[in-house]
Amino acid sequence: MDRKNGSDDYVIRVVGSPADIDADAWDRLHDAQPSAGPFTRHAYLLAATASGSATEDTGWSPSFLTVSAGGELVAACPLYVKDHSYGEYVFDWAWADAYHRHGLRYYPKLLSAVPFTPVPGPRLLARDQASRIALLEGMTQFATQAGLSSAHVLFLDEADQAAARAAGWLMRSTVQFHWTQREPEPYADFADFLADLNRDKRKKIQQERRRVQEAGVTFTSHEGDAITPDLWDFFHRCYGQTYQEHRSTPYLTRDFFERMQRTMARHWLLFVAWRGEQRVAASLIAIDPDRRNAFGRYWGAVEHVPNLHFEACYYQPLAWCIAQGYRRFEGGAQGEHKMARGLLPVQTWSAHWLAHPQFSEAVADHLAREGEGVANYLEELGERRPFKA
Repeated sequence: MDRKNGSDDYVIRVVGSPADIDADAWDRLHDAQPSAGPFTRHAYLLAATASGSATEDTGWSPSFLTVSAGGELVAACPLYVKDHSYGEYVFDWAWADAYHRHGLRYYPKLLSAVPFTPVPGPRLLARDQASRIALLEGMTQFATQAGLSSAHVLFLDEADQAAARAAGWLMRSTVQFHWTQREPEPYADFADFLADLNRDKRKKIQQERRRVQEAGVTFTSHEGDAITPDLWDFFHRCYGQTYQEHRSTPYLTRDFFERMQRTMARHWLLFVAWRGEQRVAASLIAIDPDRRNAFGRYWGAVEHVPNLHFEACYYQPLAWCIAQGYRRFEGGAQGEHKMARGLLPVQTWSAHWLAHPQFSEAVADHLAREGEGVANYLEELGERRPFKA
């Protein structure tokens, strides 16, 4: 789809592969966003497609949207035509079921998101609000022309939220759990962090860590180029094991991580758990060294050790973040159990446009009620903070 907007002199295009978009132009837009992070860099999105992880064969047909003015790229976003709702972490299965019960097709739908990555950040990479709204208008035009049921933008940052609201999209909120460094006096080390927790939470964490130590487990950490191909192989074995235990298939191929090592090595940190000379588990963390943020991503174990998951996915990364002066650690989607480990609730947002007027109205009513429930849930969580009063 090519469209020229005469009033703003915008040219809007749908591009079938991120490989067909100039990487430098994309990343200049990306780096200008206040909430920029590793997951919306051109190399990350290209790797997801080129590795076979997010492709038409897996139900993620790339249809990236670009907006140009005067021959210059002024806005762009990752965009996929999807025939399912897997790998999104904002659940719309009930909407799809309602469509089906009324004899209507919910799939295919249009989705702007980072595949398999529920990390809030910029989705509408744009130089200003007008070009963000142009992206949203381009999505609705594309969805209408293609006969798609709907368009969705997941885990938006504040600028994207404002644009979506201005464009009249429906807004939906969910809850994640993030750790943030103490201010104005940062934690000196993990023991200092523990001292800030109330007695019950502190005692629970100390017990969990002690059981892992008593099992004879130690950890090594490997950052960037220090993650060797052998370590990547072991990690991917652990990653696949996690999916196998849930009778599922890993979203990301080994080739995806090979591409990450080649193009984005500085954004990865791997913790490896050892029992004696044997590796028993691995936890992969994405890091943003420029903005001092870290993101819990994937983990797995080839041997069961009680409490090893908590140590590998929370305590080791938190200790590392404190030691390295990082500001924030995001623990991934959902998981109220993370709050007992010092990660506090954070509201996240998605935006939705439905072509069918009656369904759009019904979903709007549902989201209003759901939003009240989320607000009440956040208020309840606020009364159960794990830190000392």
